[in-house]
Amino acid sequence: MESCNFEVPISYYDKRFSIDAVKLLPGQYFVTTQDKMLVTVLGSCVAACLYDPETGIGGMNHFMLPTVNKTASEFEKTQGMAAKYGVHAMEILINDLVKAGANKAQIKAKVFGGGKVVPSFVQHDVGKFNAEFVTDFLSTEGIPILASDLCDVYARKVYFFPSNGNVFMKRIHELNNATIIERESQHRWELSRRAPTGSVDIFED
Repeated sequence: MESCNFEVPISYYDKRFSIDAVKLLPGQYFVTTQDKMLVTVLGSCVAACLYDPETGIGGMNHFMLPTVNKTASEFEKTQGMAAKYGVHAMEILINDLVKAGANKAQIKAKVFGGGKVVPSFVQHDVGKFNAEFVTDFLSTEGIPILASDLCDVYARKVYFFPSNGNVFMKRIHELNNATIIERESQHRWELSRRAPTGSVDIFED
C-alpha cells in the first residue's frame, strides 16, 4: 500500500543501494508499506521521516512554510497562516501512515533541513522557522525525534528507509547548480499565492 500527494513523486531503481526508490520534491509526501527508499534534497525546506518500527510502515514529507512577514502589524496573522499550512503538511502524512496500518502511538521521527542556503531567504531565515515548526509540532503530538540535522548553512540529501527507520544523510556544502534554489524559490512563490491549508549516518560532500 502506498499513498502520496496529488503530484506523484518520481519512482526509480537506485543502483547504489540496490532498491526501488521514490524521489520527493518540495510540497510532496509519500507513505509506503513496502521496502523502498525515499530520497529528497533539502535547502531551506524540511523533511520529516516518520515510521512505525513495529510494522515497518513509514513515510516522508518535504515542505516549506509560507512567508512570514515579521513586521509588528502583520506578524500574528502571517504566522498563523504559516502554521496552518505546516500542520496540514504534517497531519496528512501522519493520517496516511495510520490509514496504511501504522500505530500512531509507536511512530518515531527523524527530521532534517532548514538550512540557510537560499540568498533571498536570509532576511527572515525561513529555514530556521521551518525547523522550529517541525520540532514543535512533533513535540506537541508526542512523537519522539530520534535524530535530527537542522538549520546551519548547508543543503542536505536524505535517504530514508521506512521499513527499518534507517537514514543516510549527505551534507552538501557547495551547490554545483541552482536546482535546489530554483525549486524552493518556485515552491515559496506558489505558497504565497495559496490558501494555507535514532541514529543518522552522515557523509560529507
